[in-house]
Amino acid sequence: MGQKPRCLGLDVGDKRIGIAISDQLGLTAAGLETLHRTNGQNDARLIAEIAKRHGAVEIIVGLPANMDGTLGEQAAKVQSFGKKLARATGLPIIYEDERLSTFTAIHTLTVLGVKTGHNRDLVDMQAAAVILQKYLDRTYHSQPPIA
Repeated sequence: MGQKPRCLGLDVGDKRIGIAISDQLGLTAAGLETLHRTNGQNDARLIAEIAKRHGAVEIIVGLPANMDGTLGEQAAKVQSFGKKLARATGLPIIYEDERLSTFTAIHTLTVLGVKTGHNRDLVDMQAAAVILQKYLDRTYHSQPPIA
């Protein structure tokens, strides 16, 4: 099994951005860090630096859809940030449905015995890993998306 290009995964919120990275085989995603937001341009610049440092060739951004699949105000904010990110990085921005990613992240951390109540940075990082893993599974492992 050869090396695949690395991807960044992002869980974009109003206050923080959870960041995850794929392994060199494109099999697994792991939390990398959490960025505390300042403004869109600066946030995009910092993520561009992270992407370059890790050799990422694409950025997977969680798109917050409503439970019925429609996109609301938060999704529009994320897409607006995605445009800034595309300009800052020159990399393709791919949106991945992030429904239940935070719930999954909290559940995973709880099962591992990690207290999540006051550790939003860790939750956001894990949510980014959940989003990226979903993309990796669907794209590189030929698994069809779950309806």
